[in-house]
Amino acid sequence: MTPSRKPARPGAKKVVSQKPSAKASRPKPSSQTQPKAKPNSKPKAKPESKPQAKSQAKLKAKSKPAEGKTQGASKGLHPRNLHGQGYDFEALMDTTPELKPFVRPNPYGNLSIDFADPRAVKLLNLALLRLHYGLSYWDIPEGFLCPPIPGRVDYLHYLADLLAESAPGSKGVKPNTANVAKVPRGERVVALDIGTGANGIYPLLGHQVYGWRFVASDIDSVSLANVERIIANNPQLAGKLSLRLQSDSKQIFTGIIRAEDRFDLTLCNPPFHASLAEASRGSERKLKNLAANKRAKGHEVAKGQEKLNFGGQKAELWCEGGEQAFLGQMIRESRDFGSQCLWFTSLVSKKENLKPCYRLLEQVGAKRVETLEMAQGNKLTRVLAWTFLTPEQHRLWGLYRV
Repeated sequence: MTPSRKPARPGAKKVVSQKPSAKASRPKPSSQTQPKAKPNSKPKAKPESKPQAKSQAKLKAKSKPAEGKTQGASKGLHPRNLHGQGYDFEALMDTTPELKPFVRPNPYGNLSIDFADPRAVKLLNLALLRLHYGLSYWDIPEGFLCPPIPGRVDYLHYLADLLAESAPGSKGVKPNTANVAKVPRGERVVALDIGTGANGIYPLLGHQVYGWRFVASDIDSVSLANVERIIANNPQLAGKLSLRLQSDSKQIFTGIIRAEDRFDLTLCNPPFHASLAEASRGSERKLKNLAANKRAKGHEVAKGQEKLNFGGQKAELWCEGGEQAFLGQMIRESRDFGSQCLWFTSLVSKKENLKPCYRLLEQVGAKRVETLEMAQGNKLTRVLAWTFLTPEQHRLWGLYRV
């Protein structure tokens, strides 16, 4: 497959376009991390260019503490992401006073919260949604997944750039070159969120940022009931988000996409793990890493605080066969709805799952495949996007979007 290059853009590590019909070399996402420096080696004078260089990031943090009220500036977020400079905790506490008891200075003098405390993280999310996205109410039941808002809205910004290519007047624009001025906004854009969870974060952010309409699906009626409660308590969402229950846990699009539907986008954050035990081990690792990070910064870790307290129900965290099986099912089903969706997309957490997806996309006849890499601090997140429509059909879709 012959990749077409895209000009570098802050936040985007790499975007590759490929034609699955060609059987030449497939693109490989540039997620290779730089080798770690040896313990006795001196830091290079030349600054690191890759955001995932942890040792250099720590060196910078120690030598130059951040100033002001904003804490935790993220490296590599999309240029339109409001959270690229971190969180303004003073403003967040003004809009959500309930957050105040959980905010305290870290060893560098910046305000922060304990990200291992689910109550603090949930209140931070509420404050962010109030301050930046105009939502007055948001809540999730205990034990459900609490999403990181900066990363979730980043996904939407990259999808908006993808849609910009199909906007009227984009004819002649090189593939993968986002026509930012042509990013489609408003209710004419309709997106499908697969597995919206109890938090409903993608539809909420997508409507508040871009004005898009959403259909949100899930196999869990409790999750959908909570999203319905969020909608009811935010009047501006009335009629903008519709919910559909997936009655067959072995299906993804089948039973959700109807004959009359046309979606500009489908998006998904698939379950990572293949079993509950695997999901629990992953969550425990995260919690231990947070605790170790706190100790390294001079914070005490209360006894018993290292117990598993990360949210997430079964459908949110794991499925039989794990992420690879889920993505495979999604790709196979997408073929049956290829004329009804402009772009199918999904997050991919494990790099090794990309190659099987490329092979399968070639088999099902995808016309174009995109692999986007989003840098969020030291974390690299991948978005796999594919379409069954030709470039001319894309242009016409954007021109006659209803």
